[in-house]
Amino acid sequence: MTEAERQTVYERGTVMLYIGIDLGTSAVKLLLMNDEGEILNIVSREYPLEFPHPGWSQQRPEDWLAAVLDGVPALLEGFDKSQVAGIGAGGQMHGLVVLDEDDNVIRPAILWNDGRTAKEVDYLNNVIGEDKLSRYTANIAFAGFTAPKLLWMRENEPENFAKIRKIMLPKDYINYKLSGVHCTDVSDASGTLLFDVEHKRWSREMLDICGVDESQMAQIFESYEPVGTLLPDMAQRLGLPETVVIAAGAGDNAAAAVGTGTVGDGACNLSLGTSGTLFISSKTFGVDEFNSLHSFAHADGHYHLMACMLSAASCNKWLMEDIFQTGDYNGEQAPITRDRLGNNHVFFLPYLMGSAAPSTTPTPVAPSSA
Repeated sequence: MTEAERQTVYERGTVMLYIGIDLGTSAVKLLLMNDEGEILNIVSREYPLEFPHPGWSQQRPEDWLAAVLDGVPALLEGFDKSQVAGIGAGGQMHGLVVLDEDDNVIRPAILWNDGRTAKEVDYLNNVIGEDKLSRYTANIAFAGFTAPKLLWMRENEPENFAKIRKIMLPKDYINYKLSGVHCTDVSDASGTLLFDVEHKRWSREMLDICGVDESQMAQIFESYEPVGTLLPDMAQRLGLPETVVIAAGAGDNAAAAVGTGTVGDGACNLSLGTSGTLFISSKTFGVDEFNSLHSFAHADGHYHLMACMLSAASCNKWLMEDIFQTGDYNGEQAPITRDRLGNNHVFFLPYLMGSAAPSTTPTPVAPSSA
């Protein structure tokens, strides 16, 4: 929509509606808001998570799409669908989604919390070398990143690997099905270990290492940029105008950071959910000298540093419910006063689902053990 068209809309007093898609690991959450930022409705749809082997975690991208297509009509029930102007998606990062020449999903998506790539991570960090990886991408290899998953697939599923024509991330699969544009944004691409974060382009060196061609990779956008509009068949299925703009969107942590105002230079947030994340925004590119922090492009057009723990508040849940056999979190923890914290000099490493920051050594554990 041009500025002139936008001005005409405001002059007519038309309210514009926007749909936000949060593609989580266990469910998709859909949000409807107006042009004043007021949240009008929220719905969610769950989908299954597969653990076919200890330490493996995967999902069917088709289930994500089905959940979105089922949830959007429910989200818009009672609202004027003709007022919907845009859709933006965010969600789980690092997952490997691969399509063949007919745009069919080749295999279930290998997710962010999948730990099958220990051998590949060791190869990247110790044979290719952390210095080279950092120079190519501003990061080193972790089990959850996308590049090790490609190496695993090349080694263990060569027939499937040979079929790959499009490589994308989870929320980009939704954008592709909605718009027909093979796209990604800089924040999500940063978590692939295939992306030159400083220059915001695919790393040719990393593509060569993983045996893929740039033609298989998505077109790169800033998070706030439009990538296209709704495909006619999708517009018809959802009952929406074909003029609905699809935004590039962002990885979940970058999107959440924008929501909390963690943008610009030197802002910081700490989020504790199933996993835990320390997020520091910056106007300039930078790399932690020990590579313990991820150096990623931010959804605000700049950069950020991030440290992640795969298990955070979930460790507390495990301790309370599985060990102490209680759901009374507050009661159980009441004796732990501030003056007692740290005085027993006992440290707990929260690696119930594998390690992450500050350790660079993957320690995959079956997710069910947490």
